[in-house]
Amino acid sequence: MLDCLIDALLDVAKIAPYLLATFLILELIEHKLKYKKLFAKKHRLMPVAGGLLGALPQCGFSAMAANLFSGHIVTIGTVIAIFLATSDEMLPIMIGESVEATEIFKIIGFKVAIGIAVGLIVDLIYRKKSSTNETPDIGHICEDEHCHCEKNGIFLSSLIHTLKTLLLIFAANLLIGLIIFWIGEEKVAGILLNKGLLSYLIAALVGLIPSCAGSVIITELYLAGLISFGSLMAGLLTGCGVGWLLLFKNNKNQRENGMILAIIFVVSLVAGAIFDLF
Repeated sequence: MLDCLIDALLDVAKIAPYLLATFLILELIEHKLKYKKLFAKKHRLMPVAGGLLGALPQCGFSAMAANLFSGHIVTIGTVIAIFLATSDEMLPIMIGESVEATEIFKIIGFKVAIGIAVGLIVDLIYRKKSSTNETPDIGHICEDEHCHCEKNGIFLSSLIHTLKTLLLIFAANLLIGLIIFWIGEEKVAGILLNKGLLSYLIAALVGLIPSCAGSVIITELYLAGLISFGSLMAGLLTGCGVGWLLLFKNNKNQRENGMILAIIFVVSLVAGAIFDLF
């Protein structure tokens, strides 16, 4: 149980700089009209940049993407590209286990390519429908958290947003860690084993866990030779750490959130099956 507490604190420490930077950006855009004008028109190649940024270690950019999308700064395709490209704890674990560089780059390359392709297609289809065409705005976040942005100033308001969000992330990660501790990691891992086509579905569901636990379990099982490459990819494509938590917390359009989740989930299942087939 002490390990659960330590892991939750480490996750909070890792994500804190990304959250503070994101909220500073959002505050600047919200309170400086010239920034609103700058970001009002989204570039059609945003998903390309998103997919590349998502490839960086940890889930910091998925957290940033969730908040920037909630503030109408980036497109729906961009947040999808980042979520699909993010692999959370996969890279540190594989480096620690001395996995060959070619294997690591293969996994990251596939995830980035899928993220960019899907992101571009989604933006092309939903460009006129997506709420990201609206003027940049984080007013709803400020109202929900009662942080009095006008009164406190940009930096203090950003710090308040960050601390409140970190508290939520800490509570969620601690709860998830305790649940896995009580159930037993071996039982959680056993659910993924010897399930045939069902393994892709289960791996994708494990990847949706809004903490590093999902990517850790999936990666360790793959390195132990207990699940296929397709199951690994299905789990890693849905796994973007706390990104899911922040998306559903800050973006008030739950229908939009559900659509993002559905697209990523279906893509993950199809990709996992195709990788194992070929």
